Amino acid sequence: MAAISYELIHKDAATGARAGILHTPHGKFLTPLFMPVGTQATVKTLSPHEVQNLGAGVILANTYHLFLRPGAQLIAKAGGLHRFMNWTHGILTDSGGFQVFSLSDMRKITEEGVTFRSHIDGSEKFLSPEVSIATQAALGSDIAMAFDECIPYGADYDYAKASTERTHRWAERSLNAASNPKQGIFGIVQGGMFADLREESSRVIGAMNFAGCAIGGLSVGEPPELMYRMLEASTKFLPEDKARYLMGVGTPDHLLEGVLRGVDMFDCVFPTRVARNGMAMVSPLTNPRGRLVMKNTDYTEDFAPLEPNCDCYTCRNKFTRAYIRHLVRTNEIFGLRLLALHNLRYLQRFTADMRQAILADSFAEFREKFFSAYEGGKHIGN
Repeated sequence: MAAISYELIHKDAATGARAGILHTPHGKFLTPLFMPVGTQATVKTLSPHEVQNLGAGVILANTYHLFLRPGAQLIAKAGGLHRFMNWTHGILTDSGGFQVFSLSDMRKITEEGVTFRSHIDGSEKFLSPEVSIATQAALGSDIAMAFDECIPYGADYDYAKASTERTHRWAERSLNAASNPKQGIFGIVQGGMFADLREESSRVIGAMNFAGCAIGGLSVGEPPELMYRMLEASTKFLPEDKARYLMGVGTPDHLLEGVLRGVDMFDCVFPTRVARNGMAMVSPLTNPRGRLVMKNTDYTEDFAPLEPNCDCYTCRNKFTRAYIRHLVRTNEIFGLRLLALHNLRYLQRFTADMRQAILADSFAEFREKFFSAYEGGKHIGN
């Protein structure tokens, strides 16, 4: 059996939204699923045990950052990333491409790869499909990502076309560089903001012998309407029997629209990042904007939990909005932890609820109920 496989269980009768099972060497996980981000081999402020108790099955770690420090060879010497960070479930590592290409004034792209300056000490480094895949093999993640270029929003057609074609060549090299039989590699669809390039990329990547297919280069500053159109083009020719992963998306409205368009997996720093900025993610029935900004004076004497029916540690133990506001305003780490626990559990419950709606052939109703309360019912979709 392949290291990574996807089992399609059911498609919603009205929308085609998918419910399945992702099989990995470290367990099988129900989809749709949301992956918390552990950039430096840790989900910020939380222990692995806490993340597991939230219901997360797969987490994402960052190849670029681990490549720079402590180094993949040290992690390999420790027994691999699972043992190094004491995480017993699934791990997906990104290729490092997104971070490298975000260093626009500190890197040089050639056909061979990318030479860049470390953001830590300015030393010169080099990443290529072969280096990225070898690094991820040493890390020992369950899922490795092919090396690609995340095309910046606003790039013109000629740039996007040349970059996408190079990403396809790098995808072939990534597959050829595979050396860890316990690891599956996902290819990445690119194409910028051009539907024809994205359709062609989905055709090329979908035809390669990847364990799954990711959609990259979205949620990079473009308006939602454009993102959804490009997502539809990006999934057009992807195989039904492989997992589909939309990279870098983590708000419930985008998760809904992604699942509507056939996506199975998501990741984003959003829930933990906004927690560190003092924001709680909540149902639009609790707040139409889907968020509570805990620094606001509205919560000074609010002794309710963040969300009345939430089963997270924070709400279950009746930590009040007033208390959390106090912790946030005094920069106490415990306040950030309480918000991170709540936000990540919110998204785990949300994806589980989407799955149940798909299995019941009621995903369209579930989606409509959400958007009828969310920010005045504003949404884009079919």
